[in-house]
This record gives sequence, structure tokens and C-alpha cells, in this order.
Amino acid sequence: MPGSIGISGIIILGVLMLLVFGPKRLPEMGRAMGHGMREFKDSITGSGDETPLEIARKAKREHL
Repeated sequence: MPGSIGISGIIILGVLMLLVFGPKRLPEMGRAMGHGMREFKDSITGSGDETPLEIARKAKREHL
């Protein structure tokens, strides 16, 4: 199947990433990617710290 990466390809990519970025930098990059994906998901779904009741109250205040 063209374009598929097997186990050996994943291992080679991991070794190359270790060589390029180093072992100290990889966890930082993983955290940053996870944080970015979480923020993106929250912005798409509209979920956040506010509850639906708080959002409705804020919209009502802005409407007045």
C-alpha cells in the first residue's frame, strides 16, 4: 500500500527526531503539540471554562 509507514519506518523517524532535536527537547515538543491540539479542539467544539448557563447570562447582558 503506497504511503503507509510500518514499524520500521516509525522507528527510523524516532531515531532521526532524537538525532535532530535531542532527548531533552522532545518532551517539550510533545507537550506543546498536545496543548495546541487541545486548544484547537476546544475552539472547534466551543467548550471551555464557561458553562452553558454562564454563556447565556453573558449573551443576555451583552444584548441589553
